[in-house]
Amino acid sequence: MSDSLPTTPDAVRQRAAAADNRRRRQARPASRQWRRRGLMTAYIVFVLLPIYWLLNMSFQSNTEILGGLTLWPENFTLEHYAKIFTEPSWYMGYVNSITYVLMNMLISIAVALPAAYAFSRYQFIGDKHLFFWLLTNLMAPPAVFLLPYFQLYYTVGLFDTHIAVALAHCLFNIPLAVWILEGFMSGVPKEIDETAFIDGYSFPKFFVKIFIPMISSGIGVTLFFLFMFSWVELLLASTLTSTGAQPIASVMTQTKGASGIDWGTLAAAGTLTILPGIVVVYFVRNHIAKGFALGRT
Repeated sequence: MSDSLPTTPDAVRQRAAAADNRRRRQARPASRQWRRRGLMTAYIVFVLLPIYWLLNMSFQSNTEILGGLTLWPENFTLEHYAKIFTEPSWYMGYVNSITYVLMNMLISIAVALPAAYAFSRYQFIGDKHLFFWLLTNLMAPPAVFLLPYFQLYYTVGLFDTHIAVALAHCLFNIPLAVWILEGFMSGVPKEIDETAFIDGYSFPKFFVKIFIPMISSGIGVTLFFLFMFSWVELLLASTLTSTGAQPIASVMTQTKGASGIDWGTLAAAGTLTILPGIVVVYFVRNHIAKGFALGRT
C-alpha cells in the first residue's frame, strides 16, 4: 500500500503555506541582491557624474558650454588642452605643483620615520604631551599660520620658491605622517629589533633593510595622505608664491578675462589635475589596501 499525502483542507492549506514560504525565502536573496546592485550603481553614477561633466566640458567650446545642456560634445575640440600645454603660465603651474609636492613628501617622510619610531619604541618624559602637541597642529586651519609664514619667508628671501610651500606644508604633513606611522610601528614586535641587534645589525642597517620593509604598507598610506593634502591645498600655496612657483590651483583661479571666464580651459585644467592623483593611487593601491586593513587609519 503506497503512502499518500493527506487531502484534508487543513493539510492542503499547510502544504500551500510551506511552499509559499520556500518561494519567498528563495526570492528574498535575489531581491536583496538587486537592491544592493541598484544602490551601488546609483552611488557610482553620483560619484562619477561630476568627473564626466568636467571631462565633457573640456572638449567643448565656450560657446557650446554657455549655449545649452549637452550630454556629449557636439563640436569636439582639443583647443583647451593645446592652450594648457603651449602656454607657460599654464603648464608651469603643474610643474610647480608637482615640484613642491614631491619635496614636501620627501621631507615629511624623512622626518616622520625616525620620529614615529621613537614614539613607538621609547618612553621619555613628556612623550604623550609631545605627541598630543603634534596632533594639535592638524586642528588649526592653515589661515592661522599664513601671516607668520609670509613675513618670515619674505624676510629671509624664500618667498615665491618651491621650498617655501614645501616647508609650510610640513607643519601639517609631518604630524599626520608621525601619527599614521606610529600606529604601524607599534604593531611590529620589539623582539625583532632586539634580535637584529643581537645578530650584529647597526641601527641604520636594521632600520633600512629590516624595519622599513615591514611597514611598507604604512609608508604607502602615509605618502598617499601627504600627497593629497599638499596637492589640493590652495591658501598657503597661493599666498606664499607670486609668479615663479605659482601652483596650478592658483592659476585656475585667474581664468577670468575681459570676455568672461574661460570655462573650457578651466575644465581641461581641472581634468588634468585629477591625473596625478590617479597615478599615485595606482602605484600605492596595494599598500593602501593593506594599510587601511592593518594600520591606525
